[in-house]
Order: sequence, then structure tokens, then C-alpha cells
Amino acid sequence: MMANQLLLQLLDEAYEKRTWHGPNLRQSLRGVTAQQAAWRPAPARHNIWEETLHAAYWKYALRRRIAGGQRGSFALKGSNFFPRPEKGRCSETAWRADRQLLEKEHRALRAVVLQALRSGRAARFTRQILGIAFHDVYHAGQIRLLRRLQQRRKSAA
Repeated sequence: MMANQLLLQLLDEAYEKRTWHGPNLRQSLRGVTAQQAAWRPAPARHNIWEETLHAAYWKYALRRRIAGGQRGSFALKGSNFFPRPEKGRCSETAWRADRQLLEKEHRALRAVVLQALRSGRAARFTRQILGIAFHDVYHAGQIRLLRRLQQRRKSAA
């Protein structure tokens, strides 16, 4: 397999394609309700919802670096972590919209990576493309852990 194909394959596997290592980011979010996404293991700890938007933000940040886009053009105000749910907005509609933002940012990043691979410009971004794939897998694991902790707390109650 050529290095370019491998980069794209790893990006896809980390987010949505079948993997050998277990759930990827998209699979980790499958079936999560807004209430589950909003649950915190402890005060001031991130929840699944915030981890989801964090992943979306860094996909945007890498896409912007590769494409040379304008800084500050992410769909949400702020950077890195976004408090969720917003006051009074713990709804399935709000949760779905933020999951769709992750999907949109992944699709946009994938398109920019593919374009960079075809033009030969991707070589200078190889570490960052691999890094975003690792980032997805890392947060997929965190989300799975948060889901298990939540189930155990429910069982113990």
C-alpha cells in the first residue's frame, strides 16, 4: 500500500471504517442519547458531548492548516472545548446538531486531505494527519470509558 493510501485509510478507520482494534469515534457515539452525552463523571470533568465537539474542532483546525483557511471560522465560538449542554438545551435536537457538526468537519477534513494527497502537498502534513487519526481513536476510548462508568453508576444506584 502506498503511503498516501495508508494515510487516508487510517483517517477513515479512526473515524468510521471497520477497524481491528475496536470501536472508532463514530461507533463510540452510536446510540448515545443527549442525556447520556451530558453526563459528567465528576464536577468539572468533560462529558461525551464536549469530547465530540473537541474532536470536531481539531478536525477543523487541521483542515484550516492544510488548506490555509481563515482562523476563527469554526462553527462555534471559542476553541478546543465547548461547554455542553448549553443551559436549557439538553435536547436530542441539540445533541444531533453537534454530532452532525463532527460529521461535517470530518467530511471537510477528508476532502482537504485527499486534495493535498493528489497535489503532492500532503507530505508536509503527514504527522498531523496521523495525529488527528490517533486523536479520534484516543477520544473513542475515552467515550467508551465514560459510557461504562455511567452504566456502572446506574447499576450501583
